[in-house]
Amino acid sequence: MSIARAFLKNAPVLILDEATSHLDAASEAHVRRALDELMVDRMTIIIAHRLSTIRAADEILVMRDGRIVERGAHHDLVEMGGFYADLIGHQSAGNVRAAAAVAG
Repeated sequence: MSIARAFLKNAPVLILDEATSHLDAASEAHVRRALDELMVDRMTIIIAHRLSTIRAADEILVMRDGRIVERGAHHDLVEMGGFYADLIGHQSAGNVRAAAAVAG
């Protein structure tokens, strides 16, 4: 609902706090397409634990224990091999395990 209000209001800045955290993968894809359109020419701050939500961001700030520990684009952070890369690895491994469990 708040996403729809932002769209109607034409807000210059969007703050999305876990906007897709409770969605399944298919629903998240639909919402992401709508958000991609909504974010054009707007500053957007995305707070997310599901890292697939932020992969296309221009800049990612990685926080740990309340401090920014890494900063950069997705591919740069993965190449650095730090905390963000570890998180990506854990989430990817979790997705593979979940898919295998569903497949039986």
